[in-house]
Amino acid sequence: MSFSKNHSQTRMNKGFQGVNFRGLTLRLPLAPGVYLFKKDEKVLYVGKAAILKKRVSSYFSQKNPKIKNLLSQANKIEYIKTDSVLEALVLEANLIKKYWPIYNVKEKDNRSFVYIIIPHFKNTDFPYPIIVRGQQLKKYPTDNFYIFGPYQSYTTVKKMLALIRRIFPYCTFPQSGRPCFYYQINLCPGACINKINKKDYQDIIKNIILFLEGKKKGLIKKIQKDYPEKIRLLNQIQDSFLITKDNLRGDVFPKTLKIEGYDISHFAGEGAYGSMVVFKNNEPIKSEYRIFKIKKAKPKDDVGALEEVISRRLRHKEWPLPNLFLIDGGRGQVNGVYEVLKKARVFIPVVGLSKGKDKKDELIFKGTSKNMENLIIASKSLLQRVRDEAHRFALKFSHKQVLKIKHFN
Repeated sequence: MSFSKNHSQTRMNKGFQGVNFRGLTLRLPLAPGVYLFKKDEKVLYVGKAAILKKRVSSYFSQKNPKIKNLLSQANKIEYIKTDSVLEALVLEANLIKKYWPIYNVKEKDNRSFVYIIIPHFKNTDFPYPIIVRGQQLKKYPTDNFYIFGPYQSYTTVKKMLALIRRIFPYCTFPQSGRPCFYYQINLCPGACINKINKKDYQDIIKNIILFLEGKKKGLIKKIQKDYPEKIRLLNQIQDSFLITKDNLRGDVFPKTLKIEGYDISHFAGEGAYGSMVVFKNNEPIKSEYRIFKIKKAKPKDDVGALEEVISRRLRHKEWPLPNLFLIDGGRGQVNGVYEVLKKARVFIPVVGLSKGKDKKDELIFKGTSKNMENLIIASKSLLQRVRDEAHRFALKFSHKQVLKIKHFN
């Protein structure tokens, strides 16, 4: 089912379809949605699913005592299909808030849940969503803040907001006087540099509020006239952000993001070379690849070599700057590159990928906000592709091949 104007709103108190789970066959759809275990009319548990049939069926093969106890008490299952897993996540939170089911809150008090908070427009001209835990709720009275939740996973909510931001861009650094990272990748409408007025910005936030309230029909009606392209964006939501084990998966970087990846390789008898690869639309742009022969840095000085490469790269004003510099290296390499950029007054984040003690890739950040770090962590697989391509490109050339290619000053 698509998110279109002809699709009616799923209401929290209507639209349930019952299934006698004590039968051998569960006639549940192969679609995302929420499910409710009930004892007569009392809701015992609310859950979300990427595939309702698969998720609910899994309960009957589990040995967990809590689940067995739930099944022994329940005598009915109801479900609501949704058009996406994102909608299922929002609906699940709204249903938990409405029914406060015992098996959702058992062994867990309100302090452990997660909420999305948006300030009322009367308190700020440029509000934006933030995430808080239940123990912080007392700081956010309902007469001054919109409160959405409870959600059960902080990580899931962060990734959910990253996806919502692709549909309805908002600003986390309003009126800061300089373009934020999100503005550079089209996830901020420009409130940071006064590119959008208060009315238009608040209209975006109102759309987010409607979405988090689960008011799909009202949202579609509101944006159909003024922002028809948003309907297309909603239709394009892909469930690569599937919820599994209470997590969302998938790269959340927008396709417009441009990344430059760098690596230093040493060739026997020929010194060191720096490689630069470029990714845009999540794909390599090989026509923009570059090789730099290291001229000043001492042998085996990878930090100095990277600083030299970045300095020489910045001299090429004809090369458009990326949104992110990715370095194959650790803290020293990242800090060195960041200092070169800082001296050149180029304020672009730098991320390093290095092997940790367990030989797993670790991310090192410089010049990034916490929100941006969450965005990067969610897209680690893309960064690994860029890093591997920079390494492959550097190693591709033997002594003779290196002599043939164009070196960049």
